[in-house]
Amino acid sequence: MPTFTQGTSHAGFTHRWLAAVTLPLVLAGAGQAQAQSHEMAIATLIPESLTNNSIYPALVHFKELVESRTDGDVVVTIFPGGQMGSEVETGSQVQAGGRALQSTVLTSGAMSSFYPEYQAVTAPFLFDNWRQAWAFFDGEWFADFMHGAIEQADMRYLGTFDDGGGFVAFTNNERLIKTVEDLEGLNIRTEENPAHVATMEALGASATPLPWGELITALETGLADGQFNAPVINTTFGLDEVTDYTTLTGHVYNSASWVVSDSWFQELSEEYQSVITDAAREAVALSHGASAMLATASWQASCEQFSECYIMPVAERQRMSEAARPAWRTWIVDDFGLDAQLVDDLLAEVESLAESLPQEAYQRYGQ
Repeated sequence: MPTFTQGTSHAGFTHRWLAAVTLPLVLAGAGQAQAQSHEMAIATLIPESLTNNSIYPALVHFKELVESRTDGDVVVTIFPGGQMGSEVETGSQVQAGGRALQSTVLTSGAMSSFYPEYQAVTAPFLFDNWRQAWAFFDGEWFADFMHGAIEQADMRYLGTFDDGGGFVAFTNNERLIKTVEDLEGLNIRTEENPAHVATMEALGASATPLPWGELITALETGLADGQFNAPVINTTFGLDEVTDYTTLTGHVYNSASWVVSDSWFQELSEEYQSVITDAAREAVALSHGASAMLATASWQASCEQFSECYIMPVAERQRMSEAARPAWRTWIVDDFGLDAQLVDDLLAEVESLAESLPQEAYQRYGQ
């Protein structure tokens, strides 16, 4: 604390005292601004909740990992609940070079609008279980596949979240679906996705593509007899109030791709790039477990809330797959124009995991 000396005016002292106090603060502030040299803003439609979804908690964990491992030099900001716009809007901002928004989470339809090859992942009955799905999305083949998004959309792939738990369940007003024949004649609301339309028609149902906002009205008025979504969606949005029966078929696996602007990513040091990719791996693993838990709890709730519930047996799922897969493949190759070899390679990779994962588990833990 400065002291008065002979001949020192009060005004002069005040000026020097303020300079002595404020200059270190200004320098400290400048140092902090310099330390926070990289801003990573992430957008998602998922609400800001740590309990009703699996994606937002994963992003929060990612934020904590990145900021702590870079000593605050990379600052992560999460914008949940659609604050930054629709998925296509946020994807366009990321594609623009990451100047305002560096990262976003895109469900399959939106991802396909930036990287059309992603439509291959819409194959019906693609996975038998979560472990197979996670091994595929977290594996080397799929990482290489997603490198195509860099060239086409300047989007670097960080990982795949399970959208609503991944596997879907039918709900409808007419009857409990136990066999493929039970779908005949039903009018099923689908997303505005031609792949889903082709699948429903191959199973003997009619498809009515509608946006999400028109779903409840369509079920209430009879425009649609039923729909399919992940159990957590069916229970959260009260679809038991407008439909009576639900069947867990898992004929579609809903996914959400987490991407970051590659232009922005390339501006980082290799050290920080490694921090981000490693932290993303841990965040995705956290999300997988949380999504499976929420989906399991929501299915149990479905069986309490709907009039009847049913889990499709493996043999019947196989019958449905044999009916739906050829029609879907014809659509995606002949109509959508995807390379047939790419489709076959993707399906072969999934099938390989179906065979190898149980064998590896038995060799490691059963012998």
